[in-house]
Amino acid sequence: MRLLQKTQTIVRYQNQNNQVYYGIVEDDEILQLSSHFDDIISGKFTFDSIKVKVKDVKILEPVRPQKVINFGWTYAQHAEETGGKANLKEPFLFLKPTSSLIPNEGEILLPPTYLTQQVEMEGELALIIGKRGKNIRENEALDYVLGYTIFNDVTARDLTKKDPQFTRGKGFDTFGPLGPWIVTGVDPTNLNIVTTLNGKVVQEGNTNQMSLSIPYLISWISNVMTLEPGDVIATGSPSGSCPMKSGDVISVDVEHIGTLRNYVK
Repeated sequence: MRLLQKTQTIVRYQNQNNQVYYGIVEDDEILQLSSHFDDIISGKFTFDSIKVKVKDVKILEPVRPQKVINFGWTYAQHAEETGGKANLKEPFLFLKPTSSLIPNEGEILLPPTYLTQQVEMEGELALIIGKRGKNIRENEALDYVLGYTIFNDVTARDLTKKDPQFTRGKGFDTFGPLGPWIVTGVDPTNLNIVTTLNGKVVQEGNTNQMSLSIPYLISWISNVMTLEPGDVIATGSPSGSCPMKSGDVISVDVEHIGTLRNYVK
């Protein structure tokens, strides 16, 4: 039995025999765990003496959550460029279906043009809830976080501008790239976020620019709905969101976490 260190990189992956495991990433290797997600969130895990190369496995979404909670317009410039306004008291909230999730290196599938003609990327920091919580106090909110990962809030912008709410424009299958892994022990208050389109920087920001703090967002949403282990909370996107087309490669890099890369088809 080993205890989770302050900073660990936790990955969920499929090996060459199509078996799914959790593991701990160390350099270019994964220490395979016999533990399940419930064991990991308890802070303990069992290493089963098997090591595999990262390049030899398929990285999966780091969790299969009950819900994917999204906060929008938490960065003032992005709110302005998409027709909204950052609010200093009431967050802008929407949910994505779990069917939207795809892993690192997965394909973002563009819907037919008769449904939408303007699909854009939004690179974001996301957090993974580690224990059940309701009516969480703001000063205790980060205690409910297992760790942090990366999210691409793919958006049909023409639909979010005309629909009364965001479900359709945000909810297509493959519109939720998540990963590549969970990193524990990260300070989320000062992380650089950079999104590139075919190698060109299109979004660049820092979580210190958010109009509402991450502890506030966790506390606020926990007064609305109970947070469960594995739930994903995406914290909003910096400015610079722009359209994508088939053949594009989208990469979202978050400081101290890594890079989430996906292909548009």
